[in-house]
Amino acid sequence: MYKRTLFGILIGLMLLASGCAVFTQSNQPVSAPGTGEAQRQTVATAAPTTPQQAEAVADGVVAQGAGGVPLQPLAPVSVAATAPTTIAAGTPVLSGTPQTPDDMFFEDYGVNPYLDTADDHLSTFAMDVDTASYTLTRSYLTSYSQLPPADAIRPEEFINYFKMDYPSPEGNEAFAIRMDAAPAPFGFDGHYLLRVGIQGRYIAPEDRTPALLIFVIDVSGSMDREDRLETVKDSLEILVGELREDDRVGIVVYSNQSRAVLEPTPASEKDTILVAINSLHPEGSTNVEDGLRLGYQMAEANKRDGTLTRVIVLSDGVANVGNTGADSILNTIKDGVQDGITLSTIGFGMGNYNDVLMEQLANDGNGNYYYVDTLREARRVFIYNLTGTLQVIAYDAKVQVDFNPDVTDRYRLIGYENRAIADQDFRNDTVDAGEVGAGHSVTALYELALEDGVPEGVVATVYIRYKDAETGEIVERSQDITVADLLPSIDDAPADFRLLAAAAEFSELLRESYWAQDGNYVDVLNLAAPLVDEMPDNADVAEFVELVRLAGRYVDSGG
Repeated sequence: MYKRTLFGILIGLMLLASGCAVFTQSNQPVSAPGTGEAQRQTVATAAPTTPQQAEAVADGVVAQGAGGVPLQPLAPVSVAATAPTTIAAGTPVLSGTPQTPDDMFFEDYGVNPYLDTADDHLSTFAMDVDTASYTLTRSYLTSYSQLPPADAIRPEEFINYFKMDYPSPEGNEAFAIRMDAAPAPFGFDGHYLLRVGIQGRYIAPEDRTPALLIFVIDVSGSMDREDRLETVKDSLEILVGELREDDRVGIVVYSNQSRAVLEPTPASEKDTILVAINSLHPEGSTNVEDGLRLGYQMAEANKRDGTLTRVIVLSDGVANVGNTGADSILNTIKDGVQDGITLSTIGFGMGNYNDVLMEQLANDGNGNYYYVDTLREARRVFIYNLTGTLQVIAYDAKVQVDFNPDVTDRYRLIGYENRAIADQDFRNDTVDAGEVGAGHSVTALYELALEDGVPEGVVATVYIRYKDAETGEIVERSQDITVADLLPSIDDAPADFRLLAAAAEFSELLRESYWAQDGNYVDVLNLAAPLVDEMPDNADVAEFVELVRLAGRYVDSGG
């Protein structure tokens, strides 16, 4: 597989954290707020432009202000169609003239740089199990026959889309930690890919806490499409069949104004709930603030001790009536969290879709953000992920990886740019972090290089810290990985490790990462395609391989 040169490493060390995030509509910059810890948050899309800069890199000097030269698009590659496209059942693939999803709102969080352990040996981020970026990408590739905008790509959501078979925690522990590493199949010669896998405790559906679910549903005119409100209704019908009889369901709809369609009703009254769902129809403009206000009022008035209370927004994320600024909406959500009411968001539709707002709502609501593009994905979210979505096992969950400077020379976290936490805040339990549901796994991948001539020792120590949802206690756990644990070849790595390596590189190519500028989809396909036979019962793997093939074709055709 293609390996980048040592000189590429030297060039890479020139890259700086840009310290800004660019909010885009149809890829046009609108604003540039700063986010996260400056040192690790972003990397400028620029390379050394003079011999003096290159020499500074070679001498270990990081230049300041690389000029923001735009990263050039990846060179086209050809991907041979060795097998017919077999996207998983339920995923629409539209033929004919490609459609154009317009007015899509995404935010550019930059790309993490390589960090020298002598300067910064700690990497800290919030645990995250959102998957919307992956399913949005799938929709672009299959339904619109085009590559997604680079800003739509969050690599951690590609990595965490796939279900991992990590060992379960023992006893009453909330999490188990797994670490493994192998030579990196992409990137620089001599580098390793390190996997940090964290598995949450499984809770059987019959053992989870009863839930009060308040669905806040967008019925505005923008939802008047087959892939939006009708898919919402179909998804809710799927959900109703999976609820416990002691769960309760309330429904609020919003357009110009909001109104209650169904007061909290026991899930045992299935027919009553289905009648309310089937009565939904599109109308008017979008006042999401008013819908959330009424949804939280309903939740507050009906919550009970010993019951989970969650507001779930189903929308295309558009807000065009009322106070549409995020601050007002987010204040409502933050107040709800203080009262024990959490929020998840589920996105629908392409074109005029606001990914930024939907992600922000879920982040501040201590919930999850999903995007549903097919009924198959609806089943995944509303059936397979239901208990994990509702039953939180850990609040403010954080990960800190401490790389041993005596053994590890440099490292780079793939993704998690907008989940960065200041290193000194790892043990500050007032800092908001991630929430993890029952049975969920969280995975992070690092690229790293060892010091020359180091035969043994600890490569890195992973720490996790969280508030146990059951006991309310702060818990911290750690685990090491040593040089002796490193696998000799990527071929010796487990199949799911190689799958995640391919998914990470796929996301890096799609977002035009500096670190993948010499990569191509052929190499990703070469690593991923054999996994279809190795993991024959995993439909997600076969689908992923076809998505890589599609992306390669669109690059080759200029799509």
